[in-house]
Amino acid sequence: MSRSLFGTLAYLADRLWLFGLRQASASVFGGFLLAAILLTKIWYPFTAVARYDALFAAAVLFQLFLLAARLETPREALIVLVFHLLATVMEVFKTSDAIGSWHYPGEAALKVGNVPLFAGFMYSAVGSYLVRSRRVLDLRFTRYPPLWATVLMAALVYVNFFTHHYVWDIRWPLLGFIGLLYGRSWVHFRLGHQNRRMPTLVGMFLVAVFIWIAENVATYARIWVYPEQTNGWQPVGVAKLLAWFLLIMMSFVLTTLTHPVARCDAAGRPLTPPQPAPSPV
Repeated sequence: MSRSLFGTLAYLADRLWLFGLRQASASVFGGFLLAAILLTKIWYPFTAVARYDALFAAAVLFQLFLLAARLETPREALIVLVFHLLATVMEVFKTSDAIGSWHYPGEAALKVGNVPLFAGFMYSAVGSYLVRSRRVLDLRFTRYPPLWATVLMAALVYVNFFTHHYVWDIRWPLLGFIGLLYGRSWVHFRLGHQNRRMPTLVGMFLVAVFIWIAENVATYARIWVYPEQTNGWQPVGVAKLLAWFLLIMMSFVLTTLTHPVARCDAAGRPLTPPQPAPSPV
């Protein structure tokens, strides 16, 4: 019995280790940014260049390295760019003097409004992870909702990030809408030669949890701060998980516009191959 238990634990540890390695590979861009953020918090000797500008340059160079080393595809780089642009628009609005949801305490020469250009890369890291994980883990989905419904949901989520400051906040109805769309959906992934699966909503929520942890690290490093953190750091409340979950769902839909979802049956066997996304006119 003890040998059987030991073998089971060893097997689970091996699968967990492999899953961790795959996740690390998928989040290489986000991991690099987080490491750079922590390093510049601990040690930043340059006085002539603002910290945000140095981080922006480091992010661009790392992106070029990923492309040159063929660790990232051009389509994945396109996702990074799209996320950067959408995020910058939202950041300019959220950090405006009229809204003030959060602010960036440092100086930056490269900025738009109150937002250093580096900020968009933190959202780009989310898009990079979502699209890379589909390739690294061979993600396939059962009962994935139709494209039109997911695009509608993503559009409503993005718009609500702006409009909830002026009209009724619909994040809870949006959460119910997401539950209706994805409640029966499962995501299948490959570990070694074995297929595994979990409910799609559970997988997305776990991603939101890890982003919330990264957010706590970034605010501790004073990349951005919320009003309650101005006079000293304190952990970001768990209520922020809802906002991150909505952002993850919206972000995943955006990646499906260039990387169509691979569908499979309940056993994880592929159905018809996904059709390539149409080229923009």
